[in-house]
Amino acid sequence: MLSPHEFATLILVQSAPDQVDLNREELDMLLERQLVALEQLASGLQRPQITEDGDAMLRAVRGKC
Repeated sequence: MLSPHEFATLILVQSAPDQVDLNREELDMLLERQLVALEQLASGLQRPQITEDGDAMLRAVRGKC
């Protein structure tokens, strides 16, 4: 089960990945659970992106609302 902060971070990664602070503690948990992955950009920077599992989780939760 995700904490409210982890869930909010997952939504942020989906909607505005460039605005996510890569040092967020919640991001580490999402990476560990493979709900988010880090994309390596040509510039050498990394950007979080939601995985298929992360997307499925968001769709499941939104379907219950």
